[in-house]
Amino acid sequence: MRDRFTGQLKSLHKGLIEMGEQCESVITMATDALINNNKAGAESVSVLDTDIDHQERDIESLCLKLLLQQQPVASDLRQISAALKMITDMERIGDQAADIAELVKYIDGDPIINMTKIGDMAKHVIYMVTESVNAYVKKDVTLAQNIIKYDDEVDDLFNEMKNEIIDIIAKKNDDAEKAVDLLMIAKYLERIGDHATNIAEWAVFSVTGVHKSDELS
Repeated sequence: MRDRFTGQLKSLHKGLIEMGEQCESVITMATDALINNNKAGAESVSVLDTDIDHQERDIESLCLKLLLQQQPVASDLRQISAALKMITDMERIGDQAADIAELVKYIDGDPIINMTKIGDMAKHVIYMVTESVNAYVKKDVTLAQNIIKYDDEVDDLFNEMKNEIIDIIAKKNDDAEKAVDLLMIAKYLERIGDHATNIAEWAVFSVTGVHKSDELS
């Protein structure tokens, strides 16, 4: 019975890694579409987002089977419950990447801000998503805690972009509408960083049994 459970747990880990990889791909595709003004690329993002939705349902189903058909001990229960929370955050990451792609469809013309910062934000949040899932699979609390701290870098980049964009909006020129769209895109990337932080916090919980929300209560 335990061997079967261990095998299903490995399947769960594999599914989470694959879902994390899909999140990386959808963020990359959405931001590349923006930076390269690739409307066709933006259209393709919704397909990947749908795949992420399907993966969420598959992993949720596997978690429920593990809970109902097996007899998990306390540490197993933490892993399963953490996985259920993580896939919710990953599904939302897919949604927010799709929201970015939707805005890209309406942005035309030359860039009005330094797109390097958008690219940097995307790289940072992709790293956070990847390593937060790895922290869960490897039961690496130190890695998870480092990812939680890393979110400050994403927040700093967002604040830099926000200030730059607000200056453009304040001038009330023809670029103001585009600036608002870019501010929304930056905000979506900042939220993706927050979701990656949530995943890392659940990775910590899966090992220690302590979640950040418990420390605040």
